[in-house]
Amino acid sequence: MAVPTLRAMVRSKDVKVGHFVVEFATPGIGQILKGAGCDFVLFDTEHSGFGFETIKSVLRYMQAADLPTIVRVPSIEYNHIARAADMGAEGVMVPMIGNADQAKEVVNSLKYHPEGGRGVALGIAHDRYVQGPVMDKLSAANKRTTVFAQIETAEGVANADEIAAVSGVDCLWIGHFDLSASLGIPGEFEHKLFKDAVRAVTKACETHKKALGRLVPTAEEGIKLNRAGHDFICYSGDVWALQQAVAAGVTAIRDAAEKRKARARPAAKGAAGAKRGPAKSRPRTKKA
Repeated sequence: MAVPTLRAMVRSKDVKVGHFVVEFATPGIGQILKGAGCDFVLFDTEHSGFGFETIKSVLRYMQAADLPTIVRVPSIEYNHIARAADMGAEGVMVPMIGNADQAKEVVNSLKYHPEGGRGVALGIAHDRYVQGPVMDKLSAANKRTTVFAQIETAEGVANADEIAAVSGVDCLWIGHFDLSASLGIPGEFEHKLFKDAVRAVTKACETHKKALGRLVPTAEEGIKLNRAGHDFICYSGDVWALQQAVAAGVTAIRDAAEKRKARARPAAKGAAGAKRGPAKSRPRTKKA
C-alpha cells in the first residue's frame, strides 16, 4: 500500500497524527515512529541545534521507514529553505510568517521554475539521485514539496487570511507558545486573546481550504483541537514523551516500594515487642 505524501495529506481534512523530533536523530527513529503509527514526523532545526549534515542523515532514516517528514528550518532565509528541500525534505516549515509577502518568499525559495526561483540541482538527494528530463524533474519536485507557514505572532494572526490565500502555502501551523508571548500573555492558552487568535487562523484555513496544524502536549488536547478544525496534530516530542514515560515508571516503582516499607513497619514493631515478653510485675506491699 502506497504511503500518502504530505501533499496528499494537506488536501484532506482527515486527521493526520505525527511526532516532534528535537533530540534523538538516531538511525532507528523513523522505524520507531512508523511502528508507533505516526503519519508524519516534524523534525526541528530551529531550537534543536541540528545542522544540515544531521538533516541529510535523518531524512534517509525517515525515507527508509516510509515516513513523510516536515523539516522546520531556523528562518525564512533562502539557504535554509532550499537546502532542506535539496536534502529531501518533503515538507518545509518556516517560523514567524507575518504577512503574505513573506509567505510568497517562502514559496519562491522552495519551488522550481515556473512556480518559484529555487536553484536547480537534479540527480541529488531530493530526487533520490535519479536522472531524467529536466522539466519533468522540476514539475515532480514542485508537486511534491509542501509549505507549512507558522503563525506565531500577532502580525501573523492579523494577516492570516492573506497568508492562507497565497498559492503554494499548504498549511498554517499555529506556534502556540510564541503566539501567546506575542500577544502579551505567555502560556495563557485559555485567555480570550489567544482563543480569538486561534479562531481567526482557523477561519482563514477554512476560507481558503488550507490545512491547519499544531503541536500538542497530550492526546486529550489533540482530540479537542481536531474537533475544532485542526487536521495536522503533532503529538508531543521525543524528549518529553521519553521523560514522562520514564518518570511515570520510576515514580510508580518508588511509590510501591515506600508503601511496602510503610506496611512492614508496624509488623516489625509488634514482632520486637513479642520477643521482649511481658514486663515483670512489682512485688505488692502490704497496707498498714
